Amino acid sequence: MAINVLLALMVIISFLFAIPLHECGHALMASWLGDRTPRAEGRLSLSIPAHIDPLGTLMCVILAFQPGIPVGLGWGKPVKADPWKMRVGANTGVLLVAIAGPVFSLLIGLVFALIVRFIPASLYVEPFLIRIPQFLLVFAVVNICLAIFNIIPLYPLDGYQILYTLLPSRQAVQYAKSAPYGPLIILAIFFLLPFLAQFAGPGLASFPLFQLPYYIWRGGMKIVEVASGSLPTTDIYHLYLYNIPLR
Repeated sequence: MAINVLLALMVIISFLFAIPLHECGHALMASWLGDRTPRAEGRLSLSIPAHIDPLGTLMCVILAFQPGIPVGLGWGKPVKADPWKMRVGANTGVLLVAIAGPVFSLLIGLVFALIVRFIPASLYVEPFLIRIPQFLLVFAVVNICLAIFNIIPLYPLDGYQILYTLLPSRQAVQYAKSAPYGPLIILAIFFLLPFLAQFAGPGLASFPLFQLPYYIWRGGMKIVEVASGSLPTTDIYHLYLYNIPLR
């Protein structure tokens, strides 16, 4: 299947803007709770270099240029908040800061999906102008997929920190030992397993874990579909995947 280069570039650009917004959500929550450490470290900003993680960005680039459906998944530099400076208590503070990133990404995705809903129909029939709603839709999907992806309980994703704060102390200490292997496990799930699925039988290849990027994308598209309900489902998928006018 051919690679849609323009769509892949849209996904990567969306990711580069979505990551600072996501990480800024963490920093903003920490600041609201009384910890100014992220602000002092320059994390309460939309500066791309301040938030981008090289390995997490590389993952996005590879998934964006995969044949078929490009997906904007990856991670940024974790925001390091000081739990002892938060007025709600250490565990509660860390939990709220961890949750803030996915919630912020989800809200941003929903806002842009709503914007797509109210775009004039005339933009959907012009070969050049259609790129405006297409990019807005891609940006919405990337943000929502980023929120879904980040609840996976593996370091450095937010789900790791969420689960860590919810576990009893002894189990949390044992769970923390998995942190150094988190990025390798993520890469194995999102690259090694899909590669092995090509050589597996039809039954095993369709197992959701072997196609996790696709299912995260489908989840993001479903949420966008509800929020931007002005277009039929088929047109939403068409607008995301192709760079041609809708007739």
